[in-house]
Amino acid sequence: MTDPDPNTLAPQHTAAGTSSGTPVPDDDQKALMGEVAGDDDQSLELTITKDETAGIYDATVADQEVGGLTYRDHDGRVVLVAVSILPQFRHQGAATQLIRHVLDDLRAQGKKATVLCPIVRTFIDKHTDYQDVVDPQHPGVVKVSPR
Repeated sequence: MTDPDPNTLAPQHTAAGTSSGTPVPDDDQKALMGEVAGDDDQSLELTITKDETAGIYDATVADQEVGGLTYRDHDGRVVLVAVSILPQFRHQGAATQLIRHVLDDLRAQGKKATVLCPIVRTFIDKHTDYQDVVDPQHPGVVKVSPR
């Protein structure tokens, strides 16, 4: 089976959607979007590793899993699917550090990203210097409803 265009999948990777197809984030996503949109960049000592087999960048603190960012390769670009941070590590900058690390890694590799995750989209909207990492032909989520 051929993998469908990730741009058509964007609304399916959220808890709900509007009739226009604009993703509506769930409560967990809203919490992380608030973190990455603010100045919540405290310094946790994160270790971030890329597991290419599983398609995830894992974030840990002192060997304890904190969260991750799932991705998949598709037609020469990287599709950023979802960010997840355990509740006890939220509002400590973990999501911000993780997303920044992933985008820096993609930039260093010369790769472009399709963003399906509204949390990553919120981060890029706040930190516009990462806009160059987004694939202009297949940007993914370009607007997130604040509901």
